[in-house]
Amino acid sequence: MPNMYQQGDYQTARTLETFGFLPKFSQEEVLEQVAYIIAQGWTPAIEHEHPSQAFNHYWTMWKLPFFGEQDIHRVMEELEACHRAYPDHHVRLIGYDNYTQSQGLSFVVYEGRQ
Repeated sequence: MPNMYQQGDYQTARTLETFGFLPKFSQEEVLEQVAYIIAQGWTPAIEHEHPSQAFNHYWTMWKLPFFGEQDIHRVMEELEACHRAYPDHHVRLIGYDNYTQSQGLSFVVYEGRQ
């Protein structure tokens, strides 16, 4: 009996992360994600990397993680400062969960130029 269902190689758009399939976040939506990170008690951190190396290198951390940070706007200011310093880099926001010792949330805020 021939196989009625053929397995194909379905190419998808190359994305940087799960949220990459969604429309880009507005500043308000990014602010809400930062608020969520802080509300969960997670530690916000920022990383950046040039698009040509984003898939085969560890990303560079922007400053140290913001341990104990409670000010949402301070994190937003640092995201913007990283983007200004490296306008051609991808800039990613991470929420580290100290309890599980893992990333609770991670997404690219600014996409760099190739």
